[in-house]
Amino acid sequence: MILALAGGVGGAKLANGLAAVLPPGSLTVAVNIADDFEHLGLTICPDIDTVTYTLAGINDTKQGWGLEQESWAFLDSLATLGGETWFRLGDRDLATHVQRMLRLRAGDTLSAITTDFATRLGIAQAIVPISDDPVRSFVMTDEGELPFQDYFVRRRCEPRFVAIRYDGAESARPSPALRKALDDPGLQAIIICPSNPMLSIDPILAVPEIGARIRTRSVPCVAVSPFIGGQAVKGPAAKIMAELGLASTPAAVAAHYAGVIDGLVIDNADSAADNRPALPLHATDILMRDTDDQRRLAGEVLSFALGLAG
Repeated sequence: MILALAGGVGGAKLANGLAAVLPPGSLTVAVNIADDFEHLGLTICPDIDTVTYTLAGINDTKQGWGLEQESWAFLDSLATLGGETWFRLGDRDLATHVQRMLRLRAGDTLSAITTDFATRLGIAQAIVPISDDPVRSFVMTDEGELPFQDYFVRRRCEPRFVAIRYDGAESARPSPALRKALDDPGLQAIIICPSNPMLSIDPILAVPEIGARIRTRSVPCVAVSPFIGGQAVKGPAAKIMAELGLASTPAAVAAHYAGVIDGLVIDNADSAADNRPALPLHATDILMRDTDDQRRLAGEVLSFALGLAG
């Protein structure tokens, strides 16, 4: 049994590789919910949907989010009527949000809905929200505090990042499936996917029971760096680190996850001695260009993590 912690695109890619190389039913992917929000009367769960679509093989591989063969008639009509179109909702993707909202209003939990959607899409591994309680990110910027999606999508991360808070995290409880994964006597390793540390992974660790359980685990925990040559593969991670006065290096990633990880997987481009933290490292090509790369990297990460056991 393997537990992976994931955010959106980068997390989904490695999770897809892990799902491919592990036996069915032996992987739990616990997904960030702090970027979920209400939009057009719907509950949008970007990271859960990205992971779900990717593991189902129906994601848009070019843009990294949304569904393949998408159309935009709804959004075009909404624009004609003067509606908000800054958050892109495709016609096929819209069905996910509508059905999720209807079931939430009927009293179903986000965990139950996510599991049902994954089953209906033929996914053989477990995808679980970190909690059924709401956790929401708010970004403090040089222009004031912004709800996460306003910062991330509407403003395209343009304001300078100052700090972030995870509203609701202190009172949130782990989802039943995540608690089950943490309690599983067969759990062999925890893998932190190459998601943005502050935007995607820290909200998970900010839930007190989750953070405490991972820090006091009895199995290896390894992270995959989100940086290659000091740059983020996708997203604003390097920009945020620079605005906080931090370097986008393996040493900085290891320091960020101090007390959480036992080892770090880095790219060959970042293996210079001055970047190397004082913990076990595995250097390889971490760029996941296609599903073959995803499987290759997943296999290397698993071997590295399991090699740290005992």
